[in-house]
Amino acid sequence: MVKKFFRIFHSEVSGVHQAAYLLGFFALCSQFLALIRDRILAAQFGATSTLDLYYASFRIPDFIFITVGSMVSVSVLIPFILERSKKDDDGGRKFISNIFSFFFLFIVVTCAVVFFFVPELSKYLFPGFTDGNLSQVISLTRVLLLSPIFLGLSNIFGTLTQASKRFFLYALSPIFYNLGIIAGIIFLYPLFGIVGLAYGVILGAFLHFVIQVPFIVEHGMFPKFKFKFNWSEIKKVLFVSVPRTFTLGSDNISMIFLVSFASLMTAGSIAVFNFSFNLQSVPLAIIGVSYSLAAFPMLIQTYLSGDIKKFTEQMSNSARHIIFWSIPIVTLFIVLRAQIVRTILGAGHFNWYDTRLTAASLAIFAASIVFQNLTLLFVRAYYAAGNTKKPFIAKGINALLTVVLGYGFMVLYSHSLFFKNLLETILRVKDIPGTIVLTLPLGWSIGEFFNAAVLWIVFQKDFKGFSKEVLKTFFQIFTASLVMGVVTYNLLNVFDNVFNLTTIFGVFMQGFTSGICGIIAMIVVLFFLRSEELREVWGTLHKKIWKPATPVIGPDAEMQ
Repeated sequence: MVKKFFRIFHSEVSGVHQAAYLLGFFALCSQFLALIRDRILAAQFGATSTLDLYYASFRIPDFIFITVGSMVSVSVLIPFILERSKKDDDGGRKFISNIFSFFFLFIVVTCAVVFFFVPELSKYLFPGFTDGNLSQVISLTRVLLLSPIFLGLSNIFGTLTQASKRFFLYALSPIFYNLGIIAGIIFLYPLFGIVGLAYGVILGAFLHFVIQVPFIVEHGMFPKFKFKFNWSEIKKVLFVSVPRTFTLGSDNISMIFLVSFASLMTAGSIAVFNFSFNLQSVPLAIIGVSYSLAAFPMLIQTYLSGDIKKFTEQMSNSARHIIFWSIPIVTLFIVLRAQIVRTILGAGHFNWYDTRLTAASLAIFAASIVFQNLTLLFVRAYYAAGNTKKPFIAKGINALLTVVLGYGFMVLYSHSLFFKNLLETILRVKDIPGTIVLTLPLGWSIGEFFNAAVLWIVFQKDFKGFSKEVLKTFFQIFTASLVMGVVTYNLLNVFDNVFNLTTIFGVFMQGFTSGICGIIAMIVVLFFLRSEELREVWGTLHKKIWKPATPVIGPDAEMQ
């Protein structure tokens, strides 16, 4: 029985939807722990300056990981390893030892150099912090510089576990990462103060890496360090990874600027921004990342076979299902924003004002979830077609536009009473201090909308016939979601008198029962509209998802 249980993690998934559901399951496990992590942080500190410092200290280490660590990600290295291993196993081992040696030296030197420049960088990145706060950010950042080293090494080892078809082992890494952070909050913070939070992150990053080491050592695949590099191989990897790294890292660049702007705002603004961003990232990880990764190998196969029609059909199919899942979630996030935030974060020092402000920020972020999910798919499709230039340019423009819009809305809020009142009235936060932070998710969401729109238009031009069925799905699910939203919103007032809203359980049940009734109403509408996606989802859930063979390649660490 035990052997059968573990054998399931070495099996292949048949079909895009089944693969997406499997990847979504592991993403859900990781995101669930991330939500527990955020709840503990919210209860311990509330939306205060302490969390502002904690979140701000991630920006430089995260940037190093995205720009350097993702150069050796799974999807970059696996094709090289498989190509060399086909010739002989020794070729694959030499390649990974060469890349491991170069990367380890490169990222250690990078982090060491940055260590000395952290004070100057922090001064420019967070102009709103006092000298005392800036000093703490510098200390935290220096500790966190260990995290890109461990996570980068985990990327390399993750490549080996995936190439060896150990999907479950790789999927455990982000779960252990969040467990390490939670341990830091519960056990290390009382001992070391705020720097204990950073120690927890390092513990999580170490666990992310070390969980894969026993398998690597057992199978004799541990890379050998050497100072003599094969520069030809390194150049080939960099040629593939650099455009892709910037494309994926552009969002992180935007985040650096937005957090910098938030440091000029009310204390707790960075915390509110990060809490709401993390909440909107849950459906992004479960839907957008899962579907784009599940579709990726099939898109490669159809494109390389020269069957452009099938390639376009596969893209259309994936986009339809992303829209099918995304729009209802966006609707529920907007309607139930207060219930979601209060249930997940509403404990301890996280008060009602924090809840309302975070809920308003979440609603703005949620409006862009559909566009973020589609962007991930478009980027993967162009990678499958061997085109890194178009997503590179699109994401570059997106990063610039997001920063400009975030800054522009912040200035407009400060100088226009009409704009300030309009924003606060729409989101029902007129009596709450610090609403200027809402300008940042607004800039982010509008930037994501334009990015997805541009990629859609360009993709339609390159691959005719993509939009017809996708637009049909969009209008069907939009109509059904509108009905769901109306039903859910009105039932909130009904269940307001049924459940005790002074308790977390009562708030949860109010949102849960209203949402379930809304979802039922949406399914009924889709049934009468003869939704093809509804029929396909029902069929997928009745199929046997697993079949013996090879596992799906898991998501890159930077996308978890």
